Amino acid sequence: MDKTALKIWEATDDQIKASELLKYRNWINVKYALDLKDYHQLYIWSITYHENFWESLLEYFSVSYSGAYLKVCSDDAMPFVQWFDGIYLNYAEHIFKNKAGEQPAFISYTEMDEIKLTSWNELEQKVAAIQSFYSDAGIKKGDRVVAYCSNIVETSVCMLAAIASGLVWSSCSPDFGVRSALDRFQQIEPIILIAVTAYSYGGKVYHKTEHVSEMLEQIPSIQKVIWIECCNIEYPKSNIEKHKCYNDIVQTNDCEIYFERVAFSHPIWVLYSSGTTGLPKAIVHGHGGMLLEHYKYTVLQNNIKQADRFFWYSTTGWMMWNFVHASLLAGATAILYDGSPGYPDLNVLWKKCAELKINHFGTSAPYLVACMKEQLLPGVSFDLSHLTSIGSTGSPLPPEAFEWVYNSVHKSVWLCSMSGGSDVCTAFVGSCIERPVYQGQIQCRALGVALEAWDEDGQALSEAVGEMVITKPMPCMPVSFWKDHDFKKYLSSYFEMYPGIWRHGDWIEITREDGLIIHGRSDATLNRQGVRMGTAEIYNALNEIVEIKDALIINLEKVDGDHFMPLFIQLREGCEWQELLSKKIISCLRTRCSPRHVPDQIFVVPEIPYTISGKKMEGPVKKVLMYTDLTKAYNPDTMRNPGSMLYFEQNKDKFSNK
Repeated sequence: MDKTALKIWEATDDQIKASELLKYRNWINVKYALDLKDYHQLYIWSITYHENFWESLLEYFSVSYSGAYLKVCSDDAMPFVQWFDGIYLNYAEHIFKNKAGEQPAFISYTEMDEIKLTSWNELEQKVAAIQSFYSDAGIKKGDRVVAYCSNIVETSVCMLAAIASGLVWSSCSPDFGVRSALDRFQQIEPIILIAVTAYSYGGKVYHKTEHVSEMLEQIPSIQKVIWIECCNIEYPKSNIEKHKCYNDIVQTNDCEIYFERVAFSHPIWVLYSSGTTGLPKAIVHGHGGMLLEHYKYTVLQNNIKQADRFFWYSTTGWMMWNFVHASLLAGATAILYDGSPGYPDLNVLWKKCAELKINHFGTSAPYLVACMKEQLLPGVSFDLSHLTSIGSTGSPLPPEAFEWVYNSVHKSVWLCSMSGGSDVCTAFVGSCIERPVYQGQIQCRALGVALEAWDEDGQALSEAVGEMVITKPMPCMPVSFWKDHDFKKYLSSYFEMYPGIWRHGDWIEITREDGLIIHGRSDATLNRQGVRMGTAEIYNALNEIVEIKDALIINLEKVDGDHFMPLFIQLREGCEWQELLSKKIISCLRTRCSPRHVPDQIFVVPEIPYTISGKKMEGPVKKVLMYTDLTKAYNPDTMRNPGSMLYFEQNKDKFSNK
């Protein structure tokens, strides 16, 4: 069978000559007396001499730091590697190196508001004012600031103030239910909470003050609350010592911004796993690792340049929100949107792309697929001539969506499909301006990422699907998991299958073109609309419904790029399925978790499959429904109730992805 890929885009010679990647490769050739002629040779050098590579970024991007280091990284095995031990720096300091007076640092808009421009001068003044508030509150370096906030510029100001001060940032989107937010924030014992009074989504306003009050009762460590008033909803003024209004704080004009230089591995923010098997894991990233990685990816892989306009549709609960701010390192203007990507229709993002003259437009693969299915023609409906690249992540982008982009959006746009995760707050695989785009493929392994596809025996594969592994350390790997002092959770998350080797949990194929195809998750994590979700959150919510004895949920990736998320429930004895129960389930998941957690369809099953050790068999059920050979899908000898699989075997045609 001929597996030759279809080439659908190539950069022009002028684009390559003007690229940041070529500038860097030429610089490397001079510095190390090399003759690297293309990206492949540069990539091989970056993973073969990985210490030289990561050190080169420190010099190439003129990273400011204090102190000195003896070694780039220690000789410890992953995940115990120490990077640039002895130096002190600050991520936010490098963002403000690009300050440009009255030029916009942010352009933000919501469903309800007009476009708001925030200049570099205004940003610096407001960040300094919030910093002063943090300082007056008595919190110290390493203390946690959390946000239950929308994707608005006020949230970004509070985040930049936190990391500039050496505080540790963490955020959740306000569409998370209270329990989901508590499961995250309670772990890290925050001192300050930033919260919105309301948010708008799909044309509806959702009030959040009562939810925040409930959170405050459950997190006694919170000493101060900064309220961001949204949708004309005022903040509660019952306790004026504890509760402050963002707008009042930033009126202060006599503060000066400062940057607390911290150790290379000092925590910058905490991101979270999806909570598949219990509480979400609190993933701690370091200032230095994020700084080097984000410089590398935004400038060298994405080719973001000074004064470009960079947009990625995201919420504050997704790592891409943090990544959007990395565009400021390149001197770009970050574009923020808070609202539904489908309100009033799917053209809303493309319309703003045209109005704001966005150069780099990022979104999720399901959004592009939805636009394709609606047969939208953004390139006809809007002037997108300024659009340089389209980024896609969150789930694999099907070949048909590649074709749609070039037929319906822009013939010469650079389609940058990428894949990474909250684990590293970046992409392992993504874009390279020196390489063609082949339909259905991600262009390359990113520089410094020693990535391979392995079989179960740890043998590297080529042109075959295997487990995605990373064989050499990267500074953007987590510093730790919060309070995981013995690294037990960290080791079990990535290093259990192949000791000393990072196993990411994706099925990946390295193609003959040296591109990559992601074939979905190899674990049970739900990935819907570009947002990863945990099954445990759903099960915890369903525990409130007395009619349900047990439940199992999975997400199926169809070959056409669509997703189908069925919920299987086992009823308690004496209970019958009724439409009212369906409404109760949907309402429960929408309010306790988020609208994204609502299943596409609900099925009643005789029994939920379990292993002997008492674990729900989400992965095996998914494999059965995706037509995996039954002998490879599960082993009945390891099951507590092997007969429970019969329902899924007999009904898999309902869920076929053929």
